[in-house]
Amino acid sequence: MKRIFLFVLTNLAVVVVLGIVASLLGVNRFLTANGLNLSALLGFALIMGFGGAIISLLISKPVAKWSAGVRVINEAQNADEAWIVETVRKLASKAQIGMPEVGIFEGAPNAFATGAFKNSSLVAVSTGLLQGMTKEEIEAVIGHEIAHVANGDMVTMALIQGVMNTFVVFLSRVIGYAVDSFLRRNDDRSSGPGIGYMISTLVLDIVLGFAAAIVVAWFSRHREFRADAGAARLMGTKQPMMNALARLGGMQPGELPKAVEAMGITGGMGQWFATHPPIEERIAALQNAQG
Repeated sequence: MKRIFLFVLTNLAVVVVLGIVASLLGVNRFLTANGLNLSALLGFALIMGFGGAIISLLISKPVAKWSAGVRVINEAQNADEAWIVETVRKLASKAQIGMPEVGIFEGAPNAFATGAFKNSSLVAVSTGLLQGMTKEEIEAVIGHEIAHVANGDMVTMALIQGVMNTFVVFLSRVIGYAVDSFLRRNDDRSSGPGIGYMISTLVLDIVLGFAAAIVVAWFSRHREFRADAGAARLMGTKQPMMNALARLGGMQPGELPKAVEAMGITGGMGQWFATHPPIEERIAALQNAQG
């Protein structure tokens, strides 16, 4: 969850900043000089949309290190760290990707992988994960993250986010122009867009950005099932991944959680923004998978 959340949040911030810079540079005046130039606006939206997503992707690894407080293992300081590095190396080799950087961060059981390129990624695990799981379960979780890298999920999510950004930028300016036109219907528009356009586009960039995040989260949930299956293939069996998921969900292997709504995943707005499916759905998908 941390991986996608950071990416979406960073992307939203980048797009808003790019929008403000474009306004200061007079791009909005160019787009509305003689009425709204939809062709120019579409080109602008594509550049802004994919520009924001690509920048977010390229800085995803340093941002994740900084925000999560990841300590990269350059030299193992103990047997546990040596085992983690060797486990990542083994699974990365099986997945046919370059050796990722390996890191540890303080916190509750969690892990994530990030990075713009398959052969230059980062896999990080939390101290809570290392303390609360068996080595087989930890290996399954690492396999899940390696599968994300091998599947190119960060690039896929960046492309999806780029498409969503393009719609956000385009729609916010079309609506902003309509709002500004209504507010200034009796004024001379030769001076360019007014305050109504500026405020409307900024607010809509943020509001529609959150709506786009719902779509990105929906895609993210589907990628989790594929990463679970990828971990099972790398391990040669699906049981360790099922056990790891069961432990993460605070339940015995094979059982289903009795109060999923309390986790803030299946009810209300939480379900829309959730980047991961409910634990019981992931276990059920593995149980029903062939092999």
